[in-house]
Amino acid sequence: MPSETFQQRMAAKFRDLEDPAERAAFDERMRQLQQSSRLSIAPFVRIPAAAAISFSVGMALGLAQGSKMAGLRFRAEHAHKLPTSTTGWYLYHKSKNYHVAYGGIKEGLKMGCKVSFWTTAMFTIENMFDVYRGSADFVNTVLACVTVAGGFSLWNRFSLVMAARTTKTALAVGLVYGGLQDIAGIARGRHIGYVDYLRRRFRGESGTDSTTASTFSQ
Repeated sequence: MPSETFQQRMAAKFRDLEDPAERAAFDERMRQLQQSSRLSIAPFVRIPAAAAISFSVGMALGLAQGSKMAGLRFRAEHAHKLPTSTTGWYLYHKSKNYHVAYGGIKEGLKMGCKVSFWTTAMFTIENMFDVYRGSADFVNTVLACVTVAGGFSLWNRFSLVMAARTTKTALAVGLVYGGLQDIAGIARGRHIGYVDYLRRRFRGESGTDSTTASTFSQ
């Protein structure tokens, strides 16, 4: 059975981790993966976390907006037939609260899914560029943001002016967010491609200048 084969493979992996040498090698691989990852968080943790956080933010925004619009809509629809008794007002507010809650939850789920989808797409594309280029830097973040902005503009059928504005915003966000990630990575000792290149270039020029100066002094 396929399930039994999978269970056997998982059991074998856990048995291997019981060996101190295998456990030490596994811990070292995880440490290197964490050190080389953006924000010191592995992609299989960072991407789901970004999806969950973005869904929560979108849910909160949609809940606030949806409940407000549902309340205004209910008041507008019932403005011509307001209740005249205490029981009528009780039922009015009870019905209004139901519509506000339903509209808020509906809009919250809708907004949360949208924000989570585009955020997950950005982080996934960013990681794909990291793997493809072999370097995790702000360039991949900018490319991912611009790609998602293009897809978002096509999905919503924006005009050329609106699409250009969206792309400019995505470019700015990518530069700022990618730059902050690079700064945090440098502070934690993570290797950044263009930073390592500039360091090698600077050291090479410094070494050449020192050699030239020593030659002339002789």
